Amino acid sequence: MDLTRRHVLWIGGAFGAGALLTACGGGSDEEPAGSATGGSAKPRKGGTLRVGALGRAGAITRDPHGTQANESDYLILSLIYDTLTVPGTRPNTEPRLAASWKASDDLRTWRFTIAKGAKFHDGSAVTAEDVVFSLKRLRATPAGASRLPGVQENNISAEGTDTVVLVSDYANAELPLLTRLTTFVIPKGTTDKDIAEAPGTGPFKLDWFRGGNARLVRNADWYGGEVYLDAIEVKIFESPQAMASALLANQIDVASNVGAVAARTAEGRQDVQTIRRPNDMAMPIVMRTADGPFADAKVREALRLAVDREAMVKQVLSGYGTVANDILGTGDPAYDKSLPQRTRDLAKAKQLLAEAKFDTSKTYELYTTEDISGLAESATLFATQVREAGVKVKVVKQESGTFWDKTWLNGDLYTTYWGTNDSVVFFASKTMVSDSGQNEAGWKDEAFDTAYEKAIGTADASERTALLTELQKIEYDSSGYLLWGMADGIDLAGSAVQGLPTLPGYGRVQLEQAWLAR
Repeated sequence: MDLTRRHVLWIGGAFGAGALLTACGGGSDEEPAGSATGGSAKPRKGGTLRVGALGRAGAITRDPHGTQANESDYLILSLIYDTLTVPGTRPNTEPRLAASWKASDDLRTWRFTIAKGAKFHDGSAVTAEDVVFSLKRLRATPAGASRLPGVQENNISAEGTDTVVLVSDYANAELPLLTRLTTFVIPKGTTDKDIAEAPGTGPFKLDWFRGGNARLVRNADWYGGEVYLDAIEVKIFESPQAMASALLANQIDVASNVGAVAARTAEGRQDVQTIRRPNDMAMPIVMRTADGPFADAKVREALRLAVDREAMVKQVLSGYGTVANDILGTGDPAYDKSLPQRTRDLAKAKQLLAEAKFDTSKTYELYTTEDISGLAESATLFATQVREAGVKVKVVKQESGTFWDKTWLNGDLYTTYWGTNDSVVFFASKTMVSDSGQNEAGWKDEAFDTAYEKAIGTADASERTALLTELQKIEYDSSGYLLWGMADGIDLAGSAVQGLPTLPGYGRVQLEQAWLAR
């Protein structure tokens, strides 16, 4: 299974569109990252925040550049280690360890300047050589090419003590966005043997780690600003239900990414807050376009028209979500809302199937997993709905490892999920351009590839938006995705918890501004 794929899926890394093409700083008049709680109350220092996060004991890792299949591991690592940039609201890429960045006129060479005063937890200053070492180590992982696409290892270098230079193989206006996920920085020379003890630069320092659980204490010397909590304790849970029960029993203060079922259970509880992050998770159905029974665009359109999207959102997501329109990247400012919303049309679906001479006498298998809440349920409801158009579908639930090793990227019909929904370009580069390593549907479209290349190589925002509109129209008409809805990300928290982030994906692990009103 692809390491980046699993990592992005589970922790929901957030990539945006509209990267800044000139120096970007945190002291602008733009809105700060979203916060669900706190209001106008003045934050107070002190206290320990107990956070529950999903994970499995057999998948624990301490390597910041390794496979973080557990959300609990990624949360811990994100508090210890800083990335170069982080998600924001406006702008949606904000500084972190990189205080500013600037591109060359041809959008191929980018210079990132390290934040002043940045130190590792052992007190040593962060240098450009440390960042270069970390990015090259990241780039050398099995899925490193996907983590820094277009940037070869020999094109990562230091310029002086505080500037890191990345040179892309092609013009890329979106490169700063790609540094928002897993670009964790460790000291130069850290060996694989010592990686678990490598000091970070983040707002919290590791106190102890046991069996997937950890205690982190405030880094008083953090260059990024004031941190309110004395400590954060992360507890690993194997199911959302167990995590929600622990919250209701006051054993933890936050149940992270707990899902719609738990949110519905907690409705009406005055002592529990529900934090919703719109556009947090996409759960599309993938139809293979390269060959097989769904290669005909008319068949794919028929299946899109056979789905009752409102019913899917209501039943699968318990209403904690929104109807989607087969375009991935719904949170992107450039997302095209002018495209006609597809609605159920069984007559048209049957007509298209007949025109394509689709064999309705056969039963087609739809593969799914129970990796996340609602995924298998979405497959079952889809099978029920398309049967009314004459398509017989059998849902096959696979064990997670088998699915990702054998079905993903190869199956004719399967469910998938992505927690990164604020960038049309991200999905285009990862899953839809002809030569992408994660082309889930085996889709190849020359016009789409051309529009993508023009978009990422265009500096002017309005021109890029126009090109992205063209890109989305092609995707809407003929891609292999049936995206019926977007799930909300949901955290449950005790009444004393304040300052939790509301940004989707990676943004929700930014807990440095959280505090306790008690």
